[in-house]
Amino acid sequence: MHQHDGPARPVDPREHWEEFYGDGKRPWTRRPNAILVEEVGALPGAGRTALDLGCGSGADAIWLAQQGYAVTAVDIADAALETGRAHAREAGVPDEAIDWRRVDLGADFPVGSWDLVTAFYLHSNVELARADILRKAAGAVAPGGTLLVVGHWGMPEWRFDGDPPSFPSVDDVLADLDLSPGWAVVTTGLREVAMTDPEGNPAARTDNLVRVTRPA
Repeated sequence: MHQHDGPARPVDPREHWEEFYGDGKRPWTRRPNAILVEEVGALPGAGRTALDLGCGSGADAIWLAQQGYAVTAVDIADAALETGRAHAREAGVPDEAIDWRRVDLGADFPVGSWDLVTAFYLHSNVELARADILRKAAGAVAPGGTLLVVGHWGMPEWRFDGDPPSFPSVDDVLADLDLSPGWAVVTTGLREVAMTDPEGNPAARTDNLVRVTRPA
């Protein structure tokens, strides 16, 4: 899930994201998000479980499976999941390593607990109950497990028509999570992420991140 071209519109979310992922216009990256690799790369993966919320075309889920996680990858769009499955097969990831599920997080949430829960770029210009989803994400973290929430903070002007949208701050994310006592805040802050402008030149955006650990 990863669109942010303006305020939320009264459009059916599933229809919107099916079109977004199924129009064939986007050369989806096969690379995992750099912040995921940076924050999770040193954690043990073998024998552990991970939940990827809004998995999109599956690059993060595939990387997590390659680190040894048993991954549950969820998205609202079948088109996204089909792309993810295809990319996983091409990467040589066994089918059983990733459980691809179509889930509308605004109406439902996976049942269970996971050692790692990730929520990247839960921004949308269609209706999205983001705060509620983040609280449920925290509730899905197993004792001693990790929750990683990453979102945009600053984007180049050329990404938008008109004024850019405002994005949640780190403090906003922590308020939305409403963590109970005992959770440890491991990492918060801003990261510069490399990207390419429409002319193919190097560019950058600023993302924020919150990484927290549930008490064992």
